[in-house]
Amino acid sequence: MLTAHNLTYSHPNKDILFENIHFSINRHDKVALVGNNGIGKSTLLSILAGRLVPSGGTIVGLERAPYYIPQIFGQYNDYTVAEALGVQHILHALYEILGGNATEDYLSLLEDDDWFIEERCRTALAHWQLSGVELTQKMGTLSGGEKTKVFLAGMMLHKPHVVLLDEPSNHLDSRSRRILYDYVQATTDTLVVVSHDRKLLTLVDSVYEMSKRGIMVYGGNYELYQELKTIENNAINENIHSAHTALKKAKLIEKETLERKLKLDARGRKRKEKEGLPKIMLNTLKNNAERSTARIRDVHSEKIDALACELQELKGELPDLGRMKFGLDNSTLHKGKILIEGKAINHCYHQTPLWKEPIDIVISSGDRIAIRGGNGSGKTTLLNIVTGHCTPHYGTISRAAIKSVFIDQDYSLIDNGITVYEQAQHLNTSALEEHEVQIRLSRFLFTKDYWDKPCSTLSGGEKMRLILCCLTIGTMAPDMIILDEPTNNLDMQNIAILTAAINDYRGTVLVVSHDEYFVEELQVQRVISLE
Repeated sequence: MLTAHNLTYSHPNKDILFENIHFSINRHDKVALVGNNGIGKSTLLSILAGRLVPSGGTIVGLERAPYYIPQIFGQYNDYTVAEALGVQHILHALYEILGGNATEDYLSLLEDDDWFIEERCRTALAHWQLSGVELTQKMGTLSGGEKTKVFLAGMMLHKPHVVLLDEPSNHLDSRSRRILYDYVQATTDTLVVVSHDRKLLTLVDSVYEMSKRGIMVYGGNYELYQELKTIENNAINENIHSAHTALKKAKLIEKETLERKLKLDARGRKRKEKEGLPKIMLNTLKNNAERSTARIRDVHSEKIDALACELQELKGELPDLGRMKFGLDNSTLHKGKILIEGKAINHCYHQTPLWKEPIDIVISSGDRIAIRGGNGSGKTTLLNIVTGHCTPHYGTISRAAIKSVFIDQDYSLIDNGITVYEQAQHLNTSALEEHEVQIRLSRFLFTKDYWDKPCSTLSGGEKMRLILCCLTIGTMAPDMIILDEPTNNLDMQNIAILTAAINDYRGTVLVVSHDEYFVEELQVQRVISLE
């Protein structure tokens, strides 16, 4: 059993990322670690992997170091594939022995299977569709998906007891994802997975939710976790409604009590004046009445403040999706109008056609279309042809005069050189009043603290939300929204926000994504396959 006691981590500037975390993972368990971006999931994996030292607490139960697959691979660009796989020293020892230098040190490095390390490496790489990759090849020459698969191949070589996976499907195409899913289903290794790939998360045994309150364990896969979270959020909404009702009632009681007290005091003062009491006595009675009113006001204010605080805390427990208002306008085009029509189109790279067969494509208003294909199959090229950023070498393509919005995984619609508020105003083509722009920003959770922030400091999820916000500010709704791997840098909550916003929109949607769950939730009607 792997157990963490009072685990705490602070940044070098002493800011606490998380503290006093407790959890246990049994042998052979398959665990998904979920939570909002920035909560510390990747940091926790790095601590479990021994790459980071916690500021406090202990980890027990690890017989040997876990096998760790990081999310980012840039630091390995100068490594050879063998070095990234962690077998370079074994290969070196084997080559020295085969060359006649069979020292005790070299012999001690080799275990029984290591005499066949080259064959085992080739088998592991071939399993992950890397047959053409050489062990001496530099990692920097590989694509993002190929780098991921090198590390995934390492699981077959090292036979670890515990595997830590940080966003393992981020750069994988559909075929490679299926291999990953098969591994997760079949393995008896203990797995800890950080991922926003909901297809992958349906294969785990339990979900560990990481938040500022620590780690909460939910038995079952991600689908069951979602059901339980829905029940929790419904309970929070009911509590919010009750707290809101109690606050309104407390304010009403305060108002009625004070009004009744003031009327009684006024009647009492008039009666005393008629009785001819001295002025000094009347002033004393007046002061007593004012102090009494102040005490009543203080008692009620204290209760109202407590209820208001409780209401604010309950609202803070709601997920971002529950606090957002989309209100995206719909396309004004009539359903079925042909927007784009391509006949026998193809594109060449180095004089070689990209597709074996020319492509015919028709996109009509109101369509929801997914483009599928493996890495290098030409999905992005087809999007560029559709949008007019690229002219096909063969065939013809015609486009109606439409307004489209392109949301890619880099969120390049956002200008990193300006602030959040400037970005909103930049797309304020309908000349909304300043306060209305600020209201729209607030609807998408950009409070006043965000308005002067440079867009370059925003996370992927925040940039995506800002794009959606700007769509509600523009003069006209787009006729078509194009999504190119938009979920790659998003956490689960922001994927849910994007999904809800696109489903709220009535217009044409064209999506490229390896996230099958996301595509299904967008209610895609047609698939263009480039396999």
